[in-house]
Amino acid sequence: MAYFDSASSAPLHPVAHEALRAALDEGWADPARLYREGRRARLLLDAARETAAEAVGCRPDELVFTPSGTYAVHSGIAGALAGRRRVGTHVVVSAVEHSSVLHAARTRVADRGDAAVTEVPVDRTGAVSPRTYAAALRADTALACLQSANHEVGTVQPVAAVAEACRAAGVPLLVDAAQSLGWGPVDAGWSLLAASAHKWGGPAGVGLLAVRKGVRFAPQGPMDERESGRVPGFENLPAIVAAAASLRAVRAEAADEAARLRVLVDRIRERVPELVPDVEVVGDPVDRLPHLVTFSCLYVDGETLLHELDRADFSVSSGSSCTSSTLTPSHVLRAMGVLSEGNVRVSLPPGTAEAEVDRFLQVLPGVVARVRERLGAPVVRTESAGVSEAPSLVVDALGKLCPIPVIELAKVIGDVPVGGTVTVLSDDEAARLDIPAWCEMRGHEYGGRRGTAFLVRRLG
Repeated sequence: MAYFDSASSAPLHPVAHEALRAALDEGWADPARLYREGRRARLLLDAARETAAEAVGCRPDELVFTPSGTYAVHSGIAGALAGRRRVGTHVVVSAVEHSSVLHAARTRVADRGDAAVTEVPVDRTGAVSPRTYAAALRADTALACLQSANHEVGTVQPVAAVAEACRAAGVPLLVDAAQSLGWGPVDAGWSLLAASAHKWGGPAGVGLLAVRKGVRFAPQGPMDERESGRVPGFENLPAIVAAAASLRAVRAEAADEAARLRVLVDRIRERVPELVPDVEVVGDPVDRLPHLVTFSCLYVDGETLLHELDRADFSVSSGSSCTSSTLTPSHVLRAMGVLSEGNVRVSLPPGTAEAEVDRFLQVLPGVVARVRERLGAPVVRTESAGVSEAPSLVVDALGKLCPIPVIELAKVIGDVPVGGTVTVLSDDEAARLDIPAWCEMRGHEYGGRRGTAFLVRRLG
């Protein structure tokens, strides 16, 4: 089985496995106690904190361990907003932040009632403009949030430039570094940083939160004397030790492994559009994580595609609406304005063999073709082959889910003359994103939407 979903959770690094076993024997006691076993546990905890702080680029007393990366994000946002409540309650985020950031910001805004969250838009690669981000900062902005790299498409964000704008405005910047920390330190200038160990090959259930000295921060909720009063409860010391040890190990390997995986990802980016018709590769082609690539396939049911790839022994993930219980496209793909149907995210773990990538490229075209055939997708043809040449047509796809509305559109576009129109009736949430994306990919004009009616004009 080829596991290609390390962006969700990386396989446990061998160093983490060894450190975890050793710490279970040596680090079981309470590190807050003064007897011998407690002192030994304290030494392990302090060493893990120093190791993690060195990788993050902060002082050990600025970093605490949390029960997860999500906990780190939630407590970081809550503490920063509480610490700056006299300034205001306005929060600035990018539109492609991880859901944990968006949920935490919106929840805190709802709690206060007088606050607002501004979502900074991104371009089609998924990157924010530092100038646009800076323009969103206000006198009452209490906190700004920006991921270091996107978890779905791999685009690296301009953290340094945004951090400089935040510094000039006197606003602390929280960086979600979950996807990038294993590959290298985050650019300087951030005020708070959150990350999660299972993203870099550490054990699940360990996150970290770094808060720079001088940043106003008021921990929320019941606390105790542990982790500087920011995280209550007994530390999971064996997991913390394993997380720190694996972070140091992956960072030592990062440069060589990044160069190797980037070559494999470049191969996927180049070959998939050549091997599979009607594919859009999304995310920045240059400023991106080295191990991650995302592409979307027209006329494909994303859930079926993932199941078929799983049967072919490939584990991948997707942001398509049909793989979600909400039946809505990924908020990241929606913010980018790119195709969502048939979306596949491939994220290669360290050590991925070149032969596995080559096998994936051999298997994918047949899998996509079978899924398209099963759904009745149009065979690739020249669109001048239409016969009816009616000046306009209406396609009724109401009640039909992605990718059927786009499939029905593609079947009839050649049956109207150049300049003719097709109106697609669809109440599927994904159609709002996928019909405009289809028009851009196929070179037609998207005329907008009125209610459940989408207008498409054939251009050639």
